[in-house]
Amino acid sequence: MLLAHLLQLRGIESVVLETRSREEIEATLRAGVLEQGTVDLLNESGVGERMRREGMPHEGVILRFGGQSHRLHLSELTGGRSIMVYAQHEVIRDLVKARLDRGAPLLFGVKDVSLLDLDTRLPKIRFHDAGGATCELACDYVAGCDGFHGVSRPSIPSRLRQDFTRIYPFGWLGVLVEAPPATEELIYAYHERGFALVSTRSPQIQRLYAQCNPQDQASAWPDARIWEELHARLAGGDGFKLTEGRIFQKGVIAMRSFVVEPMQHGRLFLAGDAAHIVPPTGAKGLNLAAADVRTLARALAAFYAEGRSDLLERYSETALRRVWRAEHFSWWMTSMLHRFHDESPFHHRLQLSQLQYVTGSRAAATMLAENYVGLPFGDN
Repeated sequence: MLLAHLLQLRGIESVVLETRSREEIEATLRAGVLEQGTVDLLNESGVGERMRREGMPHEGVILRFGGQSHRLHLSELTGGRSIMVYAQHEVIRDLVKARLDRGAPLLFGVKDVSLLDLDTRLPKIRFHDAGGATCELACDYVAGCDGFHGVSRPSIPSRLRQDFTRIYPFGWLGVLVEAPPATEELIYAYHERGFALVSTRSPQIQRLYAQCNPQDQASAWPDARIWEELHARLAGGDGFKLTEGRIFQKGVIAMRSFVVEPMQHGRLFLAGDAAHIVPPTGAKGLNLAAADVRTLARALAAFYAEGRSDLLERYSETALRRVWRAEHFSWWMTSMLHRFHDESPFHHRLQLSQLQYVTGSRAAATMLAENYVGLPFGDN
């Protein structure tokens, strides 16, 4: 949706295919920590009005361990850059509205999508529309923005791509709670019982996470157990108290790191989760997707306006530099803040030492802050 919007602003026509209904994609609740660059991109492209009105800017983030909170002043450490808490499904609503308001093609409920002739000058997309009719689109280029389980990545022959994967031995139990915020900024908590995260969705809704077994079912976590674990992992001598409320959504998220190389084949370009997955600890998933499509939109604009193909040819190389930086940061945050089932007391002490260094050294804190708010976009 963001890529199509950016292309439309440049006068480049596109068709968006969506397998679900508009109601379904807008009702699927998702997290959303937006980097400074993502916020700037949405504002510059004219879809940031509601985000500015309803989003929650955060100039700091809190690391909590040993029963004490340690605030990192993101804006001070990064020359004024910050983050915005604004859920991904809200971004989707804004982009859907913008596209439909302009009368641009957005087809919901399509099925059986397949990609053809990707290594020719006229690739095709075949699918069934919402009414069951067989359709075929001929186009100049195909953008595979269809997620990890979509058809785009498998359309690249396996002999021509390489997958890099890391599966983590834990997951996150995520819950939505009707309660006022317990904190003005996100809290990342390291505890012997496991990781916890305190976030906010609105003045009435909290988003809370607790490290768990990735094989757990949500039913294995009754409300009483959830509150017991969260209180234990966030307890300390400073009197911090988590506000309880009615839990109205819960689910378990498995965690992995994944990258495919290259991110392009013939006339197909991958973006977002179709090309890479990060554990959510670093808040990079949505932001990496935005960075991908910004790069791709710029390359396509150069092709159509100037006849240049060099940026398209270098798309994968350009995108992967940012992808691997975000992959490393997400892995590092995840490794520092979670308990591993096979770790030794030695490893536990190393984690505590790292947390003490990050919160006690301006240089280390700056490294975390720069990556967390998002490195500036480079013009390649």
